[in-house]
Amino acid sequence: MAKRDYYEVLGVSQDADEKEIKRAYRKLAMKYHPDRNPDDKEAENKFKEASEAYEILADASKRSAYDQFGHAGVDGQAGAGGFGGGGASFSDIFGDVFGDIFGGGRGRSNRGADLRYTLELDLEEAVKGTTVQIKVPGHVECDLCHGSGAEKGSKAETCGTCAGMGQVRMQQGFFAVQQTCPTCRGSGKVIKNPCKKCHGAGRVEQPKTLSVKVPPGVDTGDRIRLSGEGEMGMDGGPAGDLYVQVAVKEHSIFTRDGRNLYCEVPISIVDATLGGELEVPTLDGRVKLKIPAETQTGKLFRLRNKGVTPVRGGPSGDLLCRVIVETPVNLTKRQKELLEEFQKTLDGQNGNNHAPRKTSWFEGVKSFFDEMKF
Repeated sequence: MAKRDYYEVLGVSQDADEKEIKRAYRKLAMKYHPDRNPDDKEAENKFKEASEAYEILADASKRSAYDQFGHAGVDGQAGAGGFGGGGASFSDIFGDVFGDIFGGGRGRSNRGADLRYTLELDLEEAVKGTTVQIKVPGHVECDLCHGSGAEKGSKAETCGTCAGMGQVRMQQGFFAVQQTCPTCRGSGKVIKNPCKKCHGAGRVEQPKTLSVKVPPGVDTGDRIRLSGEGEMGMDGGPAGDLYVQVAVKEHSIFTRDGRNLYCEVPISIVDATLGGELEVPTLDGRVKLKIPAETQTGKLFRLRNKGVTPVRGGPSGDLLCRVIVETPVNLTKRQKELLEEFQKTLDGQNGNNHAPRKTSWFEGVKSFFDEMKF
């Protein structure tokens, strides 16, 4: 009986990547493995077929030969790794397929952990950019044991629990995973006489000061990555990275929304009525803002290019000023009398011309009541 196409067996396309092939094989292996299907010859044959296909397609050189010459290019190679014969245990197979997920045991990188530092900035610093010095916790190699973690004259020994692999295999029924060895915590070694200075860690705490260059335009939530400035690696492994998280403090005048800035500008009732001119602050100075006559509260004035230039490039934003007409307070008796006289002059004429919004609102209220028929 002719062999089926290996890609067809696994149910993947010819341009499938390694992850897709592993995923497809895992699904078939879990379904047809003899441990799950005892005394089922058909399931055993399908498992062997899938295992053979996976062995060829998971190997770059074998896959290349198969793509060029078909089964003739790989005859005699399938089964060399133990898959084709079906003799591998379920845990062995899944240890090979998912070693990169559950941990590859000894030889994996003992990379240090990444660290995070929250950097608070003023709005001006975030918009214009700055350079700041930060102090972060850190570790250096212990100068007494030179990183071995063992007392002088002794040395670390191979862990008896994991035989130096740093991993132990845990199996429940038909499914097995690898976990970090609880005895040596993944190092593959145990120290019976730990160094008195570092207590077996091989490193000691030593805070460090770093210079962080903050580019112009950063905003809350942006991160600056400092490669190799994270936690020190173990057993010669590389250090992790330090991520500086930006948090921009609230400003007394401006509110930022992306590339735009907003601010509220209080104006007097006289300026709002007759018009006027006032100075408005910006992050790089001040500008004149003309207030036209009869300006209503809440009106927005846009000052072009007075906002923020985004950190990832693009045009600068704008400064949007919202005017708030301020009601006079602490009036004298005479001032109140003058306002009353002024109101009478408005009422004596066509008052609707002087308060269009008020008139429109009352008309809307009257229409609402009429429709409700209270």
